[in-house]
Amino acid sequence: MRRRNPSPGELPRWADYALLPAINLAVALLLSGLLVWGLGVDPLQALESLVGGAVGYPEAIGFTLYYATDFIFTGLAVAVAFHCGLFNIGGEGQAYVGGLGTALVCLWLGSWPLWAVLPIAILASAGFGAVWGVIPGYLQAKRGSHIVITTIMFNFLAEALMTYLLVDVLIKPGGQNPESVEFAPGVWLPFIHDILGALGYDMGEAPLNLSFLLALLCCLGVWLFIWHTRWGYEIRAVGHNERAAHYAGISAGRAIILAMAISGGLAGLVGINDIMGVHHRLILGFSNGFGFVGIAVALMGRNHPVGIVIAAVLFGALYQGGSELSFDMPKLTRDLVVVIQGLIILVCGALEHALRAPLDSLFRRPARASAGS
Repeated sequence: MRRRNPSPGELPRWADYALLPAINLAVALLLSGLLVWGLGVDPLQALESLVGGAVGYPEAIGFTLYYATDFIFTGLAVAVAFHCGLFNIGGEGQAYVGGLGTALVCLWLGSWPLWAVLPIAILASAGFGAVWGVIPGYLQAKRGSHIVITTIMFNFLAEALMTYLLVDVLIKPGGQNPESVEFAPGVWLPFIHDILGALGYDMGEAPLNLSFLLALLCCLGVWLFIWHTRWGYEIRAVGHNERAAHYAGISAGRAIILAMAISGGLAGLVGINDIMGVHHRLILGFSNGFGFVGIAVALMGRNHPVGIVIAAVLFGALYQGGSELSFDMPKLTRDLVVVIQGLIILVCGALEHALRAPLDSLFRRPARASAGS
């Protein structure tokens, strides 16, 4: 199969998937450096502290990959919806409800062995998240409700539902904190540091667990589904041109509902990592904004699983390295680290098209010169 050459003015694939994200990241780091310098801190020293805190020792790497696991799930969720032309901002609520499914399985089947509970917990977390995604998808496909509005509202509904359940229904008997009882140790997801420790490698006490492997399997599954199945082709066709897809005999409504079901299911798997793998109980606020970060991860990763993994590791490093940075340099408080993370999300996400225009012009000039000759 011959590779298609880019049309005049169109970015080559290598520039779109590698050069542009690298420029976005460089601009974001430059702006962050100026902000740090304005506070009287050496930007290079701050960068060294951030990188060292993210990947400088084995435990830091474990924390970085733990955060990256959640970002892979939510990034894939946003990407699948994007391929269908949908902007799923509901990853936060879908992850929240997915954690509820995980917790219910672990609470009810606590006496079962892990090998039997894990597949059921994965299905429950993905199923609960899928339901939370299907409803906005159905409203978009059948009632014309805008997916952005409905998914935002479903984030608030998920928060209200979880508050009610953890305050009035699932709260630990006699407890004061809004959390469930602890799961039986037999259904805890193994930590990677325990596995590596048995092999003689010390990774500290990082929360990285086997759900990282599940996230990588989901990347493979999304790649196969989106680019190598009929359903994935229909989703992409609707995303490119819904009217043309309709004339080709593709049901746009079916594609939208399917895309949102898969999107919600992927976001729901955050519950496996955080609830089954780390907290071992259902708690309030465990999703911690990961659903929103997934939007930036998908944008920076160009909605491709490989790019999403790279972007997720980057944002995981920012989360972990930012914690170390605020500890090493008291002037750079945790709130300022959040501002720096926000700058990177802003440039790599919201301002991506603003930086694309100059790059388009740069590649358009050689095309005009060749056409003129």
